[in-house]
Amino acid sequence: MSDAFQTHGAFSWAELRTKDVAKAKAFYTDVIGWETEEMPMPDGAYTVVKANGAPIGGLTSHGADGGPAWATYVTVDNVDDRVAKATAAGGSVIVPPTDIPGVGRMAMVVDPVGAPINLITYERKE
Repeated sequence: MSDAFQTHGAFSWAELRTKDVAKAKAFYTDVIGWETEEMPMPDGAYTVVKANGAPIGGLTSHGADGGPAWATYVTVDNVDDRVAKATAAGGSVIVPPTDIPGVGRMAMVVDPVGAPINLITYERKE
């Protein structure tokens, strides 16, 4: 079994952006049985979602201005290089490459048909 956090091209994280994190947390813990853990961040708390103890995604109010939506993350070998490839291929950048302390480096791009996707290179854990 491959490690989605280190495999280029793998979907590795799903994040719900919503203005009502508490309501979403109650819904998904009840309906699916996900466990949650609060993680302090510089701009507020982030709720990590876990399945059988393994982190698989998160819930956040950050970036929820456009209404609630799930965002997906794809692991890439080098965020900066892949953002350059995305723009050369007709995509655009919503969030430029950004370091997330303790996590890695990410960016959000939009493909030529208008679909946003997050690209991320995770920090290697020794």
